Amino acid sequence: MPPLPHALLSPSPTLILSPKPHPHHRPLPLPLHARCSLRAAIPTESPPARGGLAITKLSPAELSRTIMELASAGTLSALTPDGWPLGVGARFVADAGGAPVLCLHSRDGSVASDARSSFHVMFEQSGSRTPQCTLLGNVVKPSDEMLLKKLRTRWEKKFGEEIDADLLHLISVERIFHREDFKEDGLWVAPSEYLNAEPDPLRNFAEKIVDEMNSRHAEDVQRLCNVYVESGFQVIDAKMIWVDRLGFDLHVCSEKGVFAVRIPFPREVVDEKGAKSSFNLMAHLAWEVDKNYVAPDFEKVNSLKMIR
Repeated sequence: MPPLPHALLSPSPTLILSPKPHPHHRPLPLPLHARCSLRAAIPTESPPARGGLAITKLSPAELSRTIMELASAGTLSALTPDGWPLGVGARFVADAGGAPVLCLHSRDGSVASDARSSFHVMFEQSGSRTPQCTLLGNVVKPSDEMLLKKLRTRWEKKFGEEIDADLLHLISVERIFHREDFKEDGLWVAPSEYLNAEPDPLRNFAEKIVDEMNSRHAEDVQRLCNVYVESGFQVIDAKMIWVDRLGFDLHVCSEKGVFAVRIPFPREVVDEKGAKSSFNLMAHLAWEVDKNYVAPDFEKVNSLKMIR
């Protein structure tokens, strides 16, 4: 049996396309047992949540925790002693609970210890979307030696440099405000929800996967959109924006405008290998549906949001 033209991604760290057949050769459809095994590997339902509702995207708390892990700098804002609002850029790491740990030179007098402040962090995704979060709380100077040792270790791991423990300041987070992009409305996240949330496990290699999908597999990205999304219009172009453990986000161009759409994975993934395996299976099935070798037996995504 000839190879399918788009068994998209290998589960290895490098994305590899299968060899394409001769342009005039019509590939034979998969045998019945192969189709059944493939559909069995791709459930038609998203992972269940508590109460039986489907989870298709990360919660605002998880998104905020992920932003805090990926970003390396933010803006600290507070009132100066004479009452002026002042914002200063600062590098930071997040502690185990997601609170920002900043390197501040107390001699510049910009922010006093125990001052009420906010810390605003943004992270650009594929040059097309900028999720952000703002944490409100007091700037405190930790004194516990064990805690300082852990914070210094986190700093050295992220920035590759040692830091004077005397410069480390911690924001005791009391309120969290999350926005998915500049033009989106924000919402408040409960501190307990933020503390208990986990950063997305795909965060450290999501950008690499997205870049490779857009640069090397643009045809397959558009096919995934055409097969898994019920748009109601002709798709001119589709660009992947981000990927996480529950699915991936696309920006879809048409004559009507640009739309954002989210396609969930068949099942939750926890690492890079699992994400690539899911892309492979979904692209395999999308190719079969596109060639009319099988009928789609899954529910298409029909929730699109116009962004411009």
